[in-house]
Amino acid sequence: MKKASWITVGILSTLVGLYPIIYFMIDRKFGLLSSKSAELLSDNLWNIAFYGHIVLGGLALLIGWLQFSHKLRRKNIKLHRTIGKTYLVSVLISGICGLFIALYATGGIISVLGFFTLGIIWLGTTILGFKAIKKGNVELHEKFMIFSFAACFAAVTLRIWLPILTSVMGEFTGAYRITAWLCWVPNISIAYFITRKKNNTKSKLISSKV
Repeated sequence: MKKASWITVGILSTLVGLYPIIYFMIDRKFGLLSSKSAELLSDNLWNIAFYGHIVLGGLALLIGWLQFSHKLRRKNIKLHRTIGKTYLVSVLISGICGLFIALYATGGIISVLGFFTLGIIWLGTTILGFKAIKKGNVELHEKFMIFSFAACFAAVTLRIWLPILTSVMGEFTGAYRITAWLCWVPNISIAYFITRKKNNTKSKLISSKV
C-alpha cells in the first residue's frame, strides 16, 4: 500500500474507529439509532448485539490498518501477531453481533441482505486468513486479510456514502438500502485488484529469475 494511501486509510480508520464513543455520551436517538423503533431500542438482546458490534468493530478498525505496515512487521513481529490476535477476536465478536443486527436493518430485505452478506464476507475472510497463517502460508494470509480489512473499512465508506445519498435522494431509507451494498462492494473490488496486482508482480519476479 502506498504511503499516502496508507496514511489516509489510517486517519479515516482511527476517526471512525473512535466514533462509537459518541453513542455512550449523547442521546440514544443519535445517528443510525434514530431510524429504529422504540420497541427495538428496548430489546436487551438487540442492544447487546448492537454495542458488541460497534465497540469491537471500532477496535478492529482502529488496529487493523496497522497490520499492513511492512516496517512494523519487520521490526516487531511480536507486536504484529498481538495486534492480529486482537483483530481476530474483535472481528469474530463484532461480526457475529453484526449478523444478528443485520436482520433488523432499516430498509427491509434489501438492507438486510446487504449487511448480512458483508458480515459473512468479513467473518469468512478473517477466519480463512487465520487458518492460512496457522499453516505458515504468509502470502495467502495477507491476501485474505486484505479482503477482511476491506470489509471492515465498510464502516468508513458507509459514513461517507450515506449522507451523500441521503442529500441527493432527499430521504434516508432509500439511501440506506443503496448504502447497504455500496459501502462494501467497491471495497471488495479494490481488494481484488490489489491482490491481483500482487500476484502479477510475483509472477513477473519469478519469470525474470527463470
